[in-house]
Amino acid sequence: MLDNVSNYLNRTRVEELVSNLVKIYSPYFHENEIMEYVHDWFKERGLPAEYHHFQEKKVTHFLGTNVFGRLKGERKGPTILLNGHLDTVQECEGWTKDPLGAAIEDDRLYGVGALDMKSGCASIMLAVEAFANSFETFDGEILYTFVCDEEGPYGLGTDALIVDGIINHADAAIVAEPSSGFCGIPFPCLCLGARGGWNYTVNLTGKSAHAAFPEQGTNAIIEACKVISELKKTEFSADAKLGKGSICIIEMSGGGAAASVADKASFTVFRHVVRGEDQDYICSEVDQAVKRANVRGTVAMKFRDAPHAENAGFQPYVTSESNPYTTIMKESIVSATGKKETIAYFASMGDFNYLGSRLKVPTYVFGPYGENFHAADEYVSLDSVVKTSEVIYDFLKRVLVEKKASISFLKSDFLS
Repeated sequence: MLDNVSNYLNRTRVEELVSNLVKIYSPYFHENEIMEYVHDWFKERGLPAEYHHFQEKKVTHFLGTNVFGRLKGERKGPTILLNGHLDTVQECEGWTKDPLGAAIEDDRLYGVGALDMKSGCASIMLAVEAFANSFETFDGEILYTFVCDEEGPYGLGTDALIVDGIINHADAAIVAEPSSGFCGIPFPCLCLGARGGWNYTVNLTGKSAHAAFPEQGTNAIIEACKVISELKKTEFSADAKLGKGSICIIEMSGGGAAASVADKASFTVFRHVVRGEDQDYICSEVDQAVKRANVRGTVAMKFRDAPHAENAGFQPYVTSESNPYTTIMKESIVSATGKKETIAYFASMGDFNYLGSRLKVPTYVFGPYGENFHAADEYVSLDSVVKTSEVIYDFLKRVLVEKKASISFLKSDFLS
């Protein structure tokens, strides 16, 4: 078997794989080409890979495709889930590099999705390959998943894996999102949780009147602005790990007949939440803002339509620092990088929220460093990609080969 893991986990192989992934344009809802590439990459190396097809029938009617594979050991043991998304946001304005060119300058590789998160997916792919060629026998199972539509509205790829029961037996999960890049913390950064998020719309109805006599009507746009002003004054509760929530107005509209007082208005909010802030909490928050605003007219609030209740929003989660898997993850980071990790918590949400809150497994967000995710001239540090793959490989070795973890760990244990 493999004597030198660096034959698989090195800068040359990282450059090649990340470049190939970046050159395939894969905005969410348009991932078929890159899914085929990743599926074939595993098959060409004699590694398990399957397509997982699904359809969301209620809201988006999206026909989605994921790729997943399983490496199964000869003995019972933990199932370690490795998760990454292959979709990206759409190409934006302002690029000074070719957004699909995968240009390399020193340690930086540029391109749409280079940081978020095709480099993380490459780290998983190379770590799995290295592990499969290093150990003939091991305990447990490695379950690796590459999903679509993480950047889209509902995280449909990972959601479908849960709904269809493909990943529900996992005991711990690593999501190779760019923890260092997103948090703006030097590599290595280990995220032990994330805020959640809900999307809702507030609709206001006023009273129409001729624009020459606005005092005779009730302008719904003005009333909406009053509510927004009060919402922005919200005093957020502080979570010991996740900090405070936030309110962002992401859309507003309104109007009425020509030369008339606007009798309709609406605005949409994205509300990042911490633990204890659920739908009822948010409804109460809006009600209080409406009362403080002394609104004239009528007000109705509605959460966005969702395919089903479990993906209507993203629940916050925290994995405890006392979790035995956390200890092993820290050991792997030091072993592979020679540096102690910085613990942080994701300010936004992603597929990791589904794993941490719905599967209730210890979920670690750990990935490369870079800048400009969701922006022009996005890049990833290639050296940090190599180290990410080495950390994942080391973690798998410690858990499944050296048996540092006990299969008696319960999923719900050591979760905050």
